[in-house]
Amino acid sequence: MKVLLIEDDALIGQNIVKSLKISQFTVDWFRDGESGLQALHHSEYSLLLLDINLPGLSGFDVLKNLRRDNTKLPILILSARDRLDDRVGGLNEGADDYLIKPFHLDELLARMHALIRRQHSTATNILKYGSLSLDSQKHTVIFNDQPIDLSGKEFAILYALLENPDAVLSRKKLEAKIYDWNDEIGSNSIQVFIHHLRKKLGEDAIRNIRGVGYKIGTL
Repeated sequence: MKVLLIEDDALIGQNIVKSLKISQFTVDWFRDGESGLQALHHSEYSLLLLDINLPGLSGFDVLKNLRRDNTKLPILILSARDRLDDRVGGLNEGADDYLIKPFHLDELLARMHALIRRQHSTATNILKYGSLSLDSQKHTVIFNDQPIDLSGKEFAILYALLENPDAVLSRKKLEAKIYDWNDEIGSNSIQVFIHHLRKKLGEDAIRNIRGVGYKIGTL
C-alpha cells in the first residue's frame, strides 16, 4: 500500500517513514502542503497522513482542497493541537480520524489499517481470492494452505491486483502504486515481479491483457 505523509517536522517524519517501510508500506513524504497537493495529482495513495501546522498551505487548507474536489481518500490528521475544537474542526472539515502527538507508532499503524479497512468496506485486513489469502497488516500470504514468501514489491503488486480483482491495471498504474518518488524504476521491473509471482503462485495466477495491463487470474 502506498501512503502520502505531509509533515514538516524532520524527526517525526523520519520516524514515521522508517516505521511504515518496516511495515511494508510505500511512502512519499513532503514537508509542505503545496508539494503534498501536487503529489496527490500525480500519484495514487491508499491513505493520507496530514499534519496541521505546515509552512505555507496549512493542513486544514489541504484538507479543504481535497474534500472540495470530492476525493474519497482516507485522511488521518496528525497534530499536537489537542483542544476539542481543533479535533472537532478537523473531523468536520472531512478528516476520517485525528491522532494527537506524541503518539505511539503501533497506534498509528492500527488506525491506518482501520481506515483502509473502512475504505474497502471490510471488517478484517485479509483479502481472499480462490485458494489465496493475503493479510495486509501481518504481511503474509497463504496459498493452498501453505505460506508463500514474497518480496515487498511482489506483495505490493499482488495486493494491488486483489484490491479490485475485476480491474485491469496497466504497468504505469502498478508502478504508481508500489514505488515512491525516490525509487529508481527499471523499464521491465513490473514484468520481472509478475514473473516471480507466477513462479510462486502458478502461471495462471496473473493474466496479461495484451495492450492494457494485468489482472488477477486463477488461484
